[in-house]
Order: sequence, then structure tokens, then C-alpha cells
Amino acid sequence: MSEVNLPKGSIITFDKAYVDYARYQEFSESEIWYVTRLKINALYTARKEFDIPDEADPGVLKDEIIELQYGEKKEKVHKARRIAYWDDTNNRLFEFQTNNLKLPAETIALIYKKRWQIETLFKQLKQNFPLKYFLGDNVNAIEIQIWAAMLANLLISLVKSKLKHNWAFSNMVSIIRQQLMDYINIYRFLEDPEKAWRSIINENDLKYQNTLFPEIRGAYS
Repeated sequence: MSEVNLPKGSIITFDKAYVDYARYQEFSESEIWYVTRLKINALYTARKEFDIPDEADPGVLKDEIIELQYGEKKEKVHKARRIAYWDDTNNRLFEFQTNNLKLPAETIALIYKKRWQIETLFKQLKQNFPLKYFLGDNVNAIEIQIWAAMLANLLISLVKSKLKHNWAFSNMVSIIRQQLMDYINIYRFLEDPEKAWRSIINENDLKYQNTLFPEIRGAYS
């Protein structure tokens, strides 16, 4: 957290494990906006509650200003905004903490939700690509391997987005890995693997139907 150096007006979002009220106060003084979740055992004093607009997201239950004490003797105060939000999708209550007083409460919740997509990406990369070990031991080699994995992940994600067939991402990666040395239309193959292979077999049959050596057909393909 101490290494974060952002320009004025930036928005930073992070997990609730990163608790540093002094750093939060520095963000406020530098007009850098943060969004995180309030820890369950956080001690705070409620100071002012905002009215929730009629047009607000129905998930917004509470929007208020709180004060959090910090320092050796708890003599310092950091003023923040607490938003209680009910997520119907996960059937769960979230408590968000931010120093931004202007953005709508549902926007604050959305910012944190976007952060979770990064976690999902990291999990997807670690599960499907060889990043548990590195082929080289210098910075350049490690960066190349990471970028290659991210590019492969992006390309497969783009392919998946265009398919009607609902593949699980990990299954799709496994199938593509097995067919890397085969020349085949990836979209046609993933929509109907069996039909695609039958089509290739039929094409080969027609290709070698007049050969003098049908028993070795495909040897040079």
C-alpha cells in the first residue's frame, strides 16, 4: 500500500485485508478515491446518514458518513463513507467503505464488483496456463511467459464469446491444447467437434480416392 503513487482524481479499489487508515487519510488529502470493504470487526462512529434517492438501486440499504479512529492512542480520525448493499445474486450483504462522497452508492458497489473480475482472471490464468513454474529464471523470460499466457487467455475468451455452444472455459482450453497441431476451423470444431472431424475425414477420402496407394493416405498431410 505504501508504494501506491497515483495522480489526483484516481480511483483505487482493493481487498479489505489491506487496512491502513493513515494511508486512507493520505488518499483523501491527495484527492485519490478508494473503494474497499469494511472489515466486520471495524470500530467506527456513525456521524451522518444520507437519504437514499427513489431512483437508487434497490440493493442500497444504507449510505452514511462514519469516523474511524487510528494512531497509537486512537487520537486521529479518518472520515469515510459506509454503504450497506444487498446483493440478490449472491444473497449476501456487503458493506463498502470509500472516501468518495459524490458517486452514487450503486456505482461504489459496481466499482468493487469490477475488482472481483480481476480476481477471477487471475484464478483462470493459474488454473489453465503453466504459471506455477517458469521456463526461465530472469525477469525478461518470466514476463514473456506471463504475457504469452495472458494473450492466449484473451484469444480463447474471444473465441468463447462467439460460440453458441456453452463450453466451460477449462474444458475449452483442454480441447484446444489437444488440437494445436491439427489444421481445423476452430469455430466449426467447437460448435460440433464430431461433425467437424467427420467433415475432415470425408475431405480426406475424396482427396485420396484416386491414389495408387490408398492404404498410406494421409501420410504426407
